[in-house]
Amino acid sequence: MTAIRSLALFAARIILGFTFIMHGWQKLHTNGISNVEKGFDAMGIPAPALAAQYATWVELIGGILLILGLLLPLVGILLAADMIGAMAYAHWDAGFWASDGGYELVLVLIAASLAVGFAKPGLAAADHYLFRQQRED
Repeated sequence: MTAIRSLALFAARIILGFTFIMHGWQKLHTNGISNVEKGFDAMGIPAPALAAQYATWVELIGGILLILGLLLPLVGILLAADMIGAMAYAHWDAGFWASDGGYELVLVLIAASLAVGFAKPGLAAADHYLFRQQRED
């Protein structure tokens, strides 16, 4: 893998990871998980207490793991699943455009999570060193 490709993947992981960290932090510290749970309940999300915990922690810890480049395929799947839930319950009825509360941004986060999760990790990722044998093609 070229150095420029590794750098581009690292930049993508930093931006995506930071975005997820901020969303998880907002749920944990700005809004509070109990308020997130109430909001999820009002939206009709099943098991709102569990869903609030899942969304908060997968976004916060998943964002950190993205930046570190650790467990990328698993993190990509978990974050994509989180965003699919957000799209289905919080954004779908508002249509496509994010400016209207729609699923535009959520769709991009799903695509980015899967792309970063399943791309070769690059030199700046822990997975590159931990799982080198398994990922070489």
